[in-house]
Amino acid sequence: MSRAWRRPLSGLLLAAFLALASSKRTIMSSSSLQILPMDFSGPDAIDKAIEAGIDLDGSPIPLEMLKLYKEVMDQEGARKRSGVKKSMRNRIVRSGAKHFDQESLNQRLIDAGWEGLKSKEIEFFFS
Repeated sequence: MSRAWRRPLSGLLLAAFLALASSKRTIMSSSSLQILPMDFSGPDAIDKAIEAGIDLDGSPIPLEMLKLYKEVMDQEGARKRSGVKKSMRNRIVRSGAKHFDQESLNQRLIDAGWEGLKSKEIEFFFS
């Protein structure tokens, strides 16, 4: 693990501690030492929370969890990709299963030009 990850992480843990101490979702600004509110909304809320080392409920994320996450994400970042359209379809299936019923999602995939839901996707997301 690189030192570049460890340094910010220790600062993030301090920020998480200070955030919990104030009973709000906050993080300390290292430049001004002020406690600033964190915005954990929007599509990148999870990434922001991980970066801050704070769960969405305000509790700190354990250091070992952050280390493992960082290690796996570094390996994932180095993995050769198979194609943008395939990745788009995978994301649509994973997220779409939360918002559409099986038949609607299947038809929308087909209408958009992708293969419909595979049996393993139906079994995993809709059973």
